[in-house]
Amino acid sequence: MLVMPLDSAKAVQDQEWAQLIALTAQGDQSALATLYDRTSPQVFGLIYKILNNREAAEEVTLDVYTQVWRQAHTYDHARGAPGAWLMMLARTRAIDRFRAGAAEHGRVESLDAAALFASQDDTPEQDVEGQERRRYVQQALAVLTVEQRQAIALAYFYGLSQSEIAEQLQLPLGTVKTRIRLGMIKLRDALAPYEEGLVP
Repeated sequence: MLVMPLDSAKAVQDQEWAQLIALTAQGDQSALATLYDRTSPQVFGLIYKILNNREAAEEVTLDVYTQVWRQAHTYDHARGAPGAWLMMLARTRAIDRFRAGAAEHGRVESLDAAALFASQDDTPEQDVEGQERRRYVQQALAVLTVEQRQAIALAYFYGLSQSEIAEQLQLPLGTVKTRIRLGMIKLRDALAPYEEGLVP
């Protein structure tokens, strides 16, 4: 029994998915359904990893394929593989939902979640280095007050502007700016001993 090399199998898969996206762009609903069957386990898996909530992940997965239906015509195979395009849509949608949930409930949970926003294209060496840097940062974050850590997390991990943070936390903008500024000074001092390990 002949086994197709992985590179060849991926090329065939990419070609099939690209064709399904092209047909979807022409309004072919059966092509979209087939694309969903072929790719939704990976899309759902990534979204669930980010959201850690099955119901929300299912909703966002459907949102992704609704977006595919509307924007299939924008996909350009020359700019990347179809799987990468789908994962980009999934990641963007999931992070948007994650941020919305964090802002809505005013919650800042484990900063380990920030690791999920990193590129999936990292080499194993880069991934190990990234884990090491995250460990340094997490240790440094422990020296901050809860208020400083919350403001910095909302700004740097959830992408909220200082004005949005002030609105979310119902604080004066100046207070938010001060918390972030003082927190960053503390972080810089705490990370100084690890500076060499933080340089990519």
